[in-house]
Amino acid sequence: QVQLLESGGGLVQAGESLRLSCAASGRTSSNTAMGWFRQAPGKEREFVGRISWSAGGTSYADSVKGRFYISRDNTKNSLYLQMYNLKPEDTAVYYCAASRIPWGSWLHPNEYDYWGQGTQVTVSS
Repeated sequence: QVQLLESGGGLVQAGESLRLSCAASGRTSSNTAMGWFRQAPGKEREFVGRISWSAGGTSYADSVKGRFYISRDNTKNSLYLQMYNLKPEDTAVYYCAASRIPWGSWLHPNEYDYWGQGTQVTVSS
């Protein structure tokens, strides 16, 4: 079992920045990738970005590429999402997820085995 705890969400104005953190605990040694998803009211949960835990390769959704950056701290088993130039359309609950599959694209929710409870990000205009 892996437990994930997100933090860092809040209310900001358009153009400002936030950094989200995800702390993983429990049996984390088998994690192969970690990612961020978000869900706005009335919409499906959508992919934001992910990182391979071994090689550190990253992938991002087109809507956030160039503004959001994923990083990791292997020693702390932590995942970060650095968000710059936030826009009102970024408003959503952001979820941290961990995958245990040996290999994948890690672009879809069904490729992840553990989820945090989410942290709210609200961007005002």
